[in-house]
Amino acid sequence: MDTDFWHRKWASEEIAFHEGAANALMLAHFGRLALAAGSRVFVPLCGKSLDLDWMLSEGYRVAGVELSRLAVDQLFARLGVRPDVSVAGELLHYRAEKIDIFVGDIFSLSADMLGAVDAVYDRAALVALPEAMRVPYAAHVTQLAARAPQVLICYQYEQAIMAGPPFSISDEEVRERYGDAYGLTLLERAEVAGGFKGRFPALEAVWLLS
Repeated sequence: MDTDFWHRKWASEEIAFHEGAANALMLAHFGRLALAAGSRVFVPLCGKSLDLDWMLSEGYRVAGVELSRLAVDQLFARLGVRPDVSVAGELLHYRAEKIDIFVGDIFSLSADMLGAVDAVYDRAALVALPEAMRVPYAAHVTQLAARAPQVLICYQYEQAIMAGPPFSISDEEVRERYGDAYGLTLLERAEVAGGFKGRFPALEAVWLLS
């Protein structure tokens, strides 16, 4: 992962990937996880996503990991919560009621540090990583979450048009990365309204990994 690239993006507020509302596809399909109230959801590369606000409002507990401390500071400021901050190995651990976020490289996060989770929600992590990193990433998240079910949202477009991120993730790649650990169900494939970044056609695919 090019950490400097992402730190520059956050510092300059070049964060088009940050949506101004909870993700519509998440809202449509999150219920397929069939989670009980109080379940703990792991959100890798969570940024300051408003998806987290929605999960908290629905009574879930949230755990996340994010490279940018700036993003995490902005998240807690928006929530109006002052977190306890401690050192956890190579990471910082921001903790408040029903939410804890680790700041730093996701590969420095261990299952013991994360603790038990009931599900994973990945809208912005797999698609943010180049192909060479997606192989270890998928294995790492599967291990961190002890094969807890996942909702995974991927972009699909002609990769030659744009270098990424976000990267295009084919159905075949999803099966290669997760098929040995999960049963895979394609829940929806939807056109990106107006095209990707308004420039070319793209799809979003929503997967349930169970």
